[in-house]
Amino acid sequence: SNQLKRHSLRVTLRSCGELRHKEPNIYWVDSQQKRYVPAKGEYVIGIVTTKSVDVFKVDVGGSEQASLSYLAFEGATKRNRPNVQVGDLIFAQFVVANKDMEPELVCIDSCGRSNGMGVIGPDGLLFKVLLGNARKLLSPNCDVIKDLGKLYPFEIVIGMNGRIWVKAKTIQHTLLVANVLESCKNMTNEQRKQVFNKLSENVS
Repeated sequence: SNQLKRHSLRVTLRSCGELRHKEPNIYWVDSQQKRYVPAKGEYVIGIVTTKSVDVFKVDVGGSEQASLSYLAFEGATKRNRPNVQVGDLIFAQFVVANKDMEPELVCIDSCGRSNGMGVIGPDGLLFKVLLGNARKLLSPNCDVIKDLGKLYPFEIVIGMNGRIWVKAKTIQHTLLVANVLESCKNMTNEQRKQVFNKLSENVS
């Protein structure tokens, strides 16, 4: 007989939050946690804390710092070192992230291209949001950045570690954009609509 067999799915959660599901079989936790846990393949914003002969140490907001080789930049060689200083903001990707090894970042893709990674700034504003908020802003279904950009054009870099860097035409616009992005997660659709309508009136 052609009977369908039901398979049970066991999900183990390592952090608190709302379990989300996307067809066919993608599950994730919309977490309210603030401490970032590095994961291979994720893009983050880090802060360079020290530099040695061949590596930089980068604070990514986790329990330990990550390493970043000076050769992990587009065009970098032993003679052509990247211009990276302590205190610089770095947009990078994890290539190593597990409990048995030191986290390792790179600023190049598999073809050796920067692909948008590298030193950020020097101007702009860096602020921190909950991890779930950062992931929501990175979602293809999130229209907040697109709608906000129509009113106040700005540059933005979002790290999955909850750090966001923005730069608008003026300091006032930069602070306004940051404030909206930071608070949009707690707004209902109607509240968000009211905020954007008010912003639109101020622009015109």
